[in-house]
Order: sequence, then structure tokens, then C-alpha cells
Amino acid sequence: MTRFTQTSQLSGDAFSSRQMQKPKNLRPFNTSTIKVLLLEDINQTAIDAFQEEGYQVETYVKTFVGQELTDKLRDVHILGIRSKTKITSQVLDEAKNLLAIGCFCIATEQVDLKAAGIKGIAVYNSPFKNSHSVAELVIGEIISLARQLGDRNREMHSSIWNKVSHGCFEIRGKILGIVGYGHVGSQLSVIAEALGMRVFFYDVLPLMPLGSARQADTFEELLGMSDFITLHVPEQKSTRGMIGAKEVSLMKKGSFLINNGRGTTVQLEALVDGLRSGHLAGAALDVYPKQPTSNGPHFTDYPDLLDCPNVILTPHIAGATEEAQANIGMEVSSSLIQFINDGTSLGAVNFPQVGLRAVREDANAARVLHVHQNIPGVLRVR
Repeated sequence: MTRFTQTSQLSGDAFSSRQMQKPKNLRPFNTSTIKVLLLEDINQTAIDAFQEEGYQVETYVKTFVGQELTDKLRDVHILGIRSKTKITSQVLDEAKNLLAIGCFCIATEQVDLKAAGIKGIAVYNSPFKNSHSVAELVIGEIISLARQLGDRNREMHSSIWNKVSHGCFEIRGKILGIVGYGHVGSQLSVIAEALGMRVFFYDVLPLMPLGSARQADTFEELLGMSDFITLHVPEQKSTRGMIGAKEVSLMKKGSFLINNGRGTTVQLEALVDGLRSGHLAGAALDVYPKQPTSNGPHFTDYPDLLDCPNVILTPHIAGATEEAQANIGMEVSSSLIQFINDGTSLGAVNFPQVGLRAVREDANAARVLHVHQNIPGVLRVR
């Protein structure tokens, strides 16, 4: 077996002590030593993929917080989460064996990416595998809002028969304004156009439209022309609170607002005011500035929304379909396995993009995966 000794520039006693150490004999990589912790009901496709590699897999439907979370992470090499579990720098300080984190969703803001990178912990996500699921829900919401299905459904469940056509419209010929023309926005564009909608979009980058969609010159122009506005932007400084009182006032009277992207993009007080005044005819929200971390009667922070007419409220389920979760499970688990087994960091959001392949023909070969800070050092083969 090949022997490796790693040396680096140290000073004083530390360097002398390191020089006196004998070269370490490394054993061939054994996948059965890798421990995986999956929280928030990660799809079975990911569990199967890890188990096929021989990893030790522990799964939970719920998330963990505080000391309970740090206790669970002490011996874990791979952590899999969705959007509820918060991985702070303090949590990472306690996770001494952690090598990689898989966010089985689009979002990564639940992880302190900078702290993870400093500690050599690669973070992966799935930026587009649930795009079609999100786009389909938006279409369903557009039709439901245009026909006031949420209010009619609630009335029927209260034994109220209220057959009306006033304020109900076909979506054919209506203008859909898409804010953010990425994976979700572009797919939504195609589906909406197939249903007879006219599609305009706004993005900070000049992009090639699909089909007959057109890019608006300004955000304000898009707000003023659209019958439906739907938001699909990342969470960052420029998008926080991007829909406030001014933007609501610029929207066409009788239009609708849909947000299945990030909860911080809409100022809910301004939205409520627009709905109550009648300037907006309805809204659909799947995300919120503050969201419960577990299922149950916990949605208590926004009581004013509950009283607004023609408002669809869902608990962050836009990408929560069996198909999307299966695809995400396969994608993220594959990336994590390649990182652990081969050292490949392609797809990591906080690591350099490096593609590597392990040499496995020799059963006695030993591979060294050396993740280090950008300081002088050397890996010496003896």
C-alpha cells in the first residue's frame, strides 16, 4: 500500500513535532464508515442511493433544533436537509466529522455557506429539479384566482351555495408578468402561453425568451401591464421587500399577485392593504417571511391575511410533489456520493468546481482527499 505523508509550513515546536511523526499508513477507502443523517423526510431515492454505497443511513421525518441537532451531528459525515433545518456557524462548530451537506431543495440560505466553506464542508442543492412542479402550481393558482375557486370552495364547505360570475374570468388572452426568468420562470412561460396567455417577463439580465414571450424593459413596466404577477427570484439584498406599497400601487387595478419564490420578497402589510382596498383582486402565497418549523397549528403570525378575500395560502408546497422529490433525491445524493467517494465537487455552491474520478482497479489503493485553506503546503508521496 502506498504511504503518504502530509507536511505544511509550521513554526517552532509544532514543526519539530510534526517532523518527528512517522508516516501514516492509509487504508483503502471504506464506504461503510460513512454516516449519513437525513432530516425532514428526504425521499426514498436518496436513502436507497446511500445504502447502495454501503453508507450508514439514519432518517427522520422531522427536523432538529438547538442541542438536539448538535448532538445528532457529532459523528455524522453527510447531512441531508430541506428548507426548515437551520445550519449556523455554531452548529457547524460542533459537527467535527461533517464533510458535506445536501440541501434537498432549491434554497441554500438555511445554511451558513461561508462558515461551511471555511470548515471545508461542501454544500449541494438541487437548483431546478422541482421547477416543473412549481410552474404547475402557479398555473393552478392563476386559474383558481381568476375563478375565485378558493372562496367558492370555502363557502361550499360552510354549506353556502353562491353561484356567481361577477369578477370571474378566463385566463386566455390575459397578460402574465413573470419576475425572474430562470428555471421556473421559463418553464412557466411555455405552459402559460400554451393556455393562451400573453407572457412578459422581467429579469436583471437580458435573456432569450422562449416562444412568444417578451422581456419588459423595466420592473415598473411589467407591474403596470400585467393581469397576473408571479415572483421567481432568489433571496438576496436586492429582492428583499421588492413588492411594497409603491409596487402594489403600480400594479394594474384588479390584478393578482403570486409568490411561490421567497417569503422575504413581499411586504405583507402592503399586500393586505392592496387586497382590502380592492386594488388587487386576489393573491396566492406559498412562502412567508416567517415560517413554522413543524407541521401543526403554528401559522399564527399573519392573521390579517386570513380575512382577505380571494387569497390562496399554502404551506411552502410548490415543489412538494412525488416526482420532484424523487428527482431531487437522486440528484443531490449523486452529488454527495461523488464528493465522498471521488472528491468531485461539481455542483457544490461553496466550493471550487473540480471533477475527479477515483482509481479503483487496485483494491489496495488508498486515495487522499485533501481539503485545506489557501496556505502553503505539500502532499508528499514516499
